[in-house]
Amino acid sequence: MCSAGAPRPAPLWLGPVRACAKVSSVHVGILGGTGPLGRGLAVRLAAAGLTVTVGSRDAGRAREIAAGIASAWPDRTLRVQGAANAEAAACDLVVMATPWDAADPTVRAVAGELEGTVVVSVANALVKQGRELHALVPARGSVAAVVQAAAPGALVAAACHHLPASTLADLDVPLDADVLVCSDHLEATTATMELLGRIEGLRPLDAGSLASAGPVEAFTAVLVTLNLRYKAHATLRLGGL
Repeated sequence: MCSAGAPRPAPLWLGPVRACAKVSSVHVGILGGTGPLGRGLAVRLAAAGLTVTVGSRDAGRAREIAAGIASAWPDRTLRVQGAANAEAAACDLVVMATPWDAADPTVRAVAGELEGTVVVSVANALVKQGRELHALVPARGSVAAVVQAAAPGALVAAACHHLPASTLADLDVPLDADVLVCSDHLEATTATMELLGRIEGLRPLDAGSLASAGPVEAFTAVLVTLNLRYKAHATLRLGGL
């Protein structure tokens, strides 16, 4: 398990190590991993052979979720464990999967652990209005930008906004989706794309700087509204690439 305050080895996607290292050896921590999207990503990443620590403000709740993931797929070896957010933040790569309005306080509380770490922000600022989802505009234009400001020493990328949590959590359902990755840091873009490329059925695409995170996050409202109207689980797929 990752340990808060313990020295973190050099990231496996940087420098000369990249040529011989395997992404499967990266330990992924998920802040707010007990929510639907956090659980879904934990399932898929563990199924891809990675070790995953599900983090939460309540470590006991995180351990329950991790145990539930393992018991739901007894025929698979899923390396999933639960811990407090501080321990999840000490992992090699961190996913920020809390609700959007909890992103700032959650990240600020563990900002020291995130120094120099790739942090993947997957939250969307949405509000339900009738039978539609409407996008909100966070103070800095995107949730990912809020995360970057809360942990200025982290290497933040935005990704996974258009993936349905229920589909991610069901390993019997194949995935077929593009994932747009935005970051101001080349290391974060590279690491995030390599990580998501481990999940069968996902095609990560470099969508530019963190300035693109706002419209990427906001489009989730359109996609969710379509899924509600058509009772579907549609994802994003771009043609011509």
